[in-house]
Amino acid sequence: MRTAPLHHTVIAGRYAMIDQIGAGGMGSVWRARDERSGEVVAVKVLGQHNAALLIRFVREQAVRVRHPHVVAPISWAADDDLVVLAMDLVAGGSVQDLLDEHGTLPVGYAAVLLEQLLQALAAVHAAGLVHRDVKPANLLLDPSEPGSDRPHLRLGDFGVAAPIADARYTTVPGAIGTQGYMAPEQARGAPPDPAQDLYAVGRVGLQLVSGLPPERQGEIGSGPLRPLLERLLVVDPEQRLASAEAALRLLRRLDIAFEAGPRVVDRLGRQPTDQIDWTAWALLGACVAVLALCVAVMVGTLR
Repeated sequence: MRTAPLHHTVIAGRYAMIDQIGAGGMGSVWRARDERSGEVVAVKVLGQHNAALLIRFVREQAVRVRHPHVVAPISWAADDDLVVLAMDLVAGGSVQDLLDEHGTLPVGYAAVLLEQLLQALAAVHAAGLVHRDVKPANLLLDPSEPGSDRPHLRLGDFGVAAPIADARYTTVPGAIGTQGYMAPEQARGAPPDPAQDLYAVGRVGLQLVSGLPPERQGEIGSGPLRPLLERLLVVDPEQRLASAEAALRLLRRLDIAFEAGPRVVDRLGRQPTDQIDWTAWALLGACVAVLALCVAVMVGTLR
């Protein structure tokens, strides 16, 4: 693996790396400029190569779902020992960040997040895929618009996504997903099915309004979201809501009014620039001018 820093490196003649903005088990995430389009994007760089990570990378780059609430790869590139995925840059952190910082969220705020998540899953399922790892850390957020408190969620990280009901992606005895958010049948190694994502939505929803991760969640308490959560967290997948669209219809029938919650801030800040430091050059010029004046005076005196 390449060990030199990637700052200012241009990958495959296309992605000019600007600064590192994250890291994880698969590798690092960078802010980069797409030299073809001029846009600033997020680039995921595959870390130490092994077969499992490479397979996950291949799966993720194959996802091509374009939707306002989905962050899927735009393209990929390889350059010697580097393999990268490019996707939209999302600067507001994740829903997990909100939970860590604010605990429980207002019900009306949580309902908006769930509505957007269900819209994203409807598009993913329509494309014939199951996400299989719906959890707060994979729910990214755009920074709040000026004058608006409404969040804008985007479902990301499709590294373990799989075609619907594809038996090749069963993983008995070790299920794929995150413990606590996986549906019971998913944990047992059942073939990928959209109902598994819907169960995870229920766990996420309960976490939004209770502030508790799945391992600490108890019974669903009373509240405006209870009818939805009860239908999502059914153990038997045959009794769960049939689709993300059905869950959306039920959520909208609940008619939960929006409540202001935490504003989503830009967690990345302004990108570094390589602009000339004109102040330093001005000071240097002044010093040179003073030195030149002194030389001129000395020469005149000697004459």
